[in-house]
Amino acid sequence: MTEFIVLYHAPQSSREQMKNMSPEDMKTGMAAWMKWAEKCGEHLIDMGAPLDTGKHITKSANNTSETSVGGYSILQADNIEAAEELLKGHPHLEWGDEYYIEVHEKIPLPC
Repeated sequence: MTEFIVLYHAPQSSREQMKNMSPEDMKTGMAAWMKWAEKCGEHLIDMGAPLDTGKHITKSANNTSETSVGGYSILQADNIEAAEELLKGHPHLEWGDEYYIEVHEKIPLPC
């Protein structure tokens, strides 16, 4: 099977989102994520974690900007279509139209 890196994008950092959530909302949110993880079964290699605001770093130190990646997961599937199928109904997408998911095939390094 092939590994896929899943990136979760949001309009604000995960730290900012969690700061404004009640403990009950956090518990409900985690329950939805655990249900998704259960659906994925052995295809979910790493549930991942929320990420704080990141930076684009370029050769010119004056050319940095914040990124919108709020978290990641690692899946394994036969192909990108199978990975997409695992991401259907993902709880991250339920938060609104400005929330989206990227999925990238992990290409092995040549030996």
